[in-house]
Amino acid sequence: MRYAIIYLFQWNSIASQRSVFMACVLRMQGITKVFGSVVANDNIDFSLEEGEIHALLGENGAGKSTLMNCLYGMYPMTSGNIHIRDKQMHIRSAQDAIANGIGMVHQHFMLMSQLSVTENIILGLKQRREPFLDIRSAEREIQALSDKYGFDIDPRALIKDLPVGLQQRVEILKILYRNANILIFDEATAVLTPQQVEQLFIIIRKLAKEGKSIIMIVHKLEEVMEVCDRVTALRDGKVVGTVAVKDTSPKQLANMMVGRDVVLNIKRSAHEAGEVALSAEDIVVVDKHDKHVVDGISMELRKGEVFGIAGVDGNGQIELSEVVTGMLPYKSGRIRVGGQFIKGRHPKDFIDKKVSHIPQDRQKKGLVMEFTVMEDLVLQEHDAEPYCRRGILDWRKIRSHADELIKEYQIKVSGSEAPANTLSGGNQQKVILAREISRDMNVLVAVQPTRGLDIGATEFVRTKILEQRDKGIAVLLVSTELDEILTLSDRIAVIHKGKFVDVFRNGERTVDQIGLMMAGVSKDKIDEVVPQ
Repeated sequence: MRYAIIYLFQWNSIASQRSVFMACVLRMQGITKVFGSVVANDNIDFSLEEGEIHALLGENGAGKSTLMNCLYGMYPMTSGNIHIRDKQMHIRSAQDAIANGIGMVHQHFMLMSQLSVTENIILGLKQRREPFLDIRSAEREIQALSDKYGFDIDPRALIKDLPVGLQQRVEILKILYRNANILIFDEATAVLTPQQVEQLFIIIRKLAKEGKSIIMIVHKLEEVMEVCDRVTALRDGKVVGTVAVKDTSPKQLANMMVGRDVVLNIKRSAHEAGEVALSAEDIVVVDKHDKHVVDGISMELRKGEVFGIAGVDGNGQIELSEVVTGMLPYKSGRIRVGGQFIKGRHPKDFIDKKVSHIPQDRQKKGLVMEFTVMEDLVLQEHDAEPYCRRGILDWRKIRSHADELIKEYQIKVSGSEAPANTLSGGNQQKVILAREISRDMNVLVAVQPTRGLDIGATEFVRTKILEQRDKGIAVLLVSTELDEILTLSDRIAVIHKGKFVDVFRNGERTVDQIGLMMAGVSKDKIDEVVPQ
């Protein structure tokens, strides 16, 4: 870590020296994008220089993704123009963007798991010897690219056999193979361990040093400060300002984004845990191939504590969270809530036991997208008082309840009768949070509760979770954000390949040790690799 910091200072020094000599490679002028009555981008100007790493910051619904989708050809602009190296371009599709040297690494990887690395990279590209597929030549070129950037990727490997960090490198290789000079990274670190984040930043710096120009959509201010040269902040679809990273601070950036001071470091007070609220014993979950995705896990959640599960996506933590909320059947094991065994295996059985659930997939499992916001806010309680009497819905009470939660949770929506599918992803998440946290509950299962949320909303949600813990609620927190786990959890379990590697009280393991356990290093060898 010490060497990484030294390298960072050296890099920032180089970056500041070379910034004077950069040429503008991208200029977006007067970009406006309107969806119906909503102005998502309002006359935005944005520029990118050669070899620059430029962060794009903003609250949920600020217009960051919309702006980049206009650049990448996913959305047609309502007005404005785009210049690449002083030549005006008409980008109407992703193919147009790729042809003009623009590539995008999406937060959710666009890879086909059953295909090889090479097959994924050349998919959709015109072949030199059509109709014949020269797979061997492509493999040699991809191997050369991988070696050049130190990616350590086998072109013949199947995507399904690669860990998340290498899958992301395949996405980067895919756009480099297409000769992209402008690279867009959308929440690039969301599913990576701390070690993988450091490796990614080394790659990004190397790309920039070679003259590639990089735009990073980010929510984490520490990442902006560590790897970026400049940052542009958006608020309500407009540019608040563009500043050099060396001339600003995380506090100033947060203020630019949100328009107020934000508490960057939430303090978790000491709190005595109570009796067991939920327990799971020897839970086994198998997939369609009879492979154990949860492999004999046991755990206890106590009242007044946050029990955090840290791990890279895809290691069984989602399945475990769905088992203890009735969303997923399990092969064997037992679950008790409030000292009583749950005989049924349906979400209603857990709801009746006052278990709330913030699911990972907000659109498929958290909301009915065609319902209005006020309807989604009373799901699970719509058939009970005060929202329903003698089988008749009381729309006045439902609307009043929705209006209160919209205000309390700062949900950006035109009104409570707006359909959920008209909200941004971050505001959809707020609807789920508002519904689940406002319910009468004893257990809260929160899975990626702040994924996709801006810093202001993240501060709000984390504070709410700690409030529930202080009220005596048992909280199960599942997050790939290690800083979130460390900020909120009283006890932590690290999960890898469906098993708990270790369970410990917060503070008993270092960040490096936790990161290595997330990558599969056993707890017996951790002290040898990274001493306390």
